[in-house]
Amino acid sequence: MQVRSTLVRGGIAALAAAAAVMIGSPAALADDGAARGRVVTDKAGEAKATDGYALNLGLGDVHYIAKLFDMKLSKGGTLKLYCVQLTVGLRTDVDMVERPWNKYPAPGPFNTNSAKINWVLHHGYPATGLDALGNVLTKAGVETHDGISEREAIAATQAAVWHFSDGVNLDLDKPLSDQDDAGNNADVAALYKYLTGDQNKGIGEQPKPTLNIAADKTDGTAGGKIGPYSVATTGDITSLTSQLPDGVKITDKDGKELKAADVKDGSKLYVDVPAGTQPGKGGFTLKATGELDTGRLFVAENYARQEAQSLIVASSEKTEVTANAAASWSEAAAPTATTAPSTPAGSTGGGGELANTGVDAAVPFTVGGLLLGGGALMLLLNRRRSRA
Repeated sequence: MQVRSTLVRGGIAALAAAAAVMIGSPAALADDGAARGRVVTDKAGEAKATDGYALNLGLGDVHYIAKLFDMKLSKGGTLKLYCVQLTVGLRTDVDMVERPWNKYPAPGPFNTNSAKINWVLHHGYPATGLDALGNVLTKAGVETHDGISEREAIAATQAAVWHFSDGVNLDLDKPLSDQDDAGNNADVAALYKYLTGDQNKGIGEQPKPTLNIAADKTDGTAGGKIGPYSVATTGDITSLTSQLPDGVKITDKDGKELKAADVKDGSKLYVDVPAGTQPGKGGFTLKATGELDTGRLFVAENYARQEAQSLIVASSEKTEVTANAAASWSEAAAPTATTAPSTPAGSTGGGGELANTGVDAAVPFTVGGLLLGGGALMLLLNRRRSRA
């Protein structure tokens, strides 16, 4: 049966001869931090992909071509992806945003078979190399025809993905609608049966790279440490940079200055501010890399308004996440001044005060003075009387 060239699904799923698309650059990261990108196009404006073969999926005279697409991420890097949503057209003019499996935009087998799709991707091509795929079939007692070619591997892997995502079955008697070569057909059928067979137990959704910094305290005084800042990440720390004045350092609890290689998930960091540092503020930045793993789902942004075929990652890609932390400090409070006691009368002047008996030493002198003064007055009065 002749392949319909006006409608190419699964690979490009668009009107191949006449579809004009608007090409735009990927936007910045979504507000939720999800990865995003757009399908790469060639000079002719067609979606850039590595071809497999057209497949017999029991869907009448429409034959779907298996293709392995390129997607350029907005923050750099390129992913290889297969299609899900067999009957929805691929678009290159919309942003594709990473979404968890439970956000798949349409009803269907994908929602119950997502773990099996992920197993296909991890054990199919290109996550598993061509030689390794050939060895797998050889161990299973299947004789390949000069090994597994790239086109055969793409065709079998995409057909297995569609089997679980869209509920279609590859015609095992003649899997390829555009190839009569018996060897090609047999190799594709054998790899498809392996990927959809009993050994496919499924692989659950893997956590995406994350990085968070949580601070117990972000302010303090010069002469002490601010923190701790607790690091939580599913990736590997690759960079630690500070925005701090000279002398202020990022340390552990013992005051040892830290570098990126010292920081990992669960680390506790401190901002160590030496005594005498002027009041101020600053911060530090951590970066971590992790795998944007095989099996991640990309869905068109605003899918309800911009319906586009969803894509799923066929091989892992390193991606980077960033987190920032801030700190501020003031001068340490000046110590309260203490005045030494003056030396009291009767003190030895050397080291200690005389014991206080509870009687003021000045009192006897005062009483004595009064007595002397009173005696003199009485004597004067007596003399005057005697003269009278």
